[in-house]
Amino acid sequence: MLIDNDDKTLIERKISSEPVFDGCLLHVKRDEVELPNGHKAVREWIKHPGASAIVPLLPDDQIILVRQFRYPVGQVTLEVPAGKLDKVGEDPIECAKRELSEETGYIAGKIWKLTTIATTVGFTDEYIHLYAATDLTAGDKHPDSDEFINAVKVPLIAAVQMVESGKIFDAKSAVSILLLAKQVFLKK
Repeated sequence: MLIDNDDKTLIERKISSEPVFDGCLLHVKRDEVELPNGHKAVREWIKHPGASAIVPLLPDDQIILVRQFRYPVGQVTLEVPAGKLDKVGEDPIECAKRELSEETGYIAGKIWKLTTIATTVGFTDEYIHLYAATDLTAGDKHPDSDEFINAVKVPLIAAVQMVESGKIFDAKSAVSILLLAKQVFLKK
């Protein structure tokens, strides 16, 4: 089996870039690039500020998820609490804490990082920082004015089964749930 580790033969070089659309959240770019073979191509991509997500774990191995309507997919989804980084340079863990409080009302006593994922490398530069939280204190949720969210408790093992069956199909949620489950169930 031949494995080629020479990444220099893969790198594309940006020749020019132009904005196609500048919105509140997304900024669409169209870049002309030079391919490794010297030919030119166009790359359209979305610039995104990044985000954080957090999976809150209760002492009884239930997690708190949120149900909300997601317009692009036209349905109510079951997800971990999450949101975008609100300002340049915002600490992702602070974003995770804010989103946990806004969407569920809970404050975490302990938070740790699970990983960081690139959501869709083919058309966006978005990274989502994934966290888990324990030692939770309940409070009142206070979502943004354009968010309509229901918080629900789900046994972690049931959430894993929902990921496996496709009922939970949101990528950040699936990765967060599976990584947390690995940590929780390996300890037992």
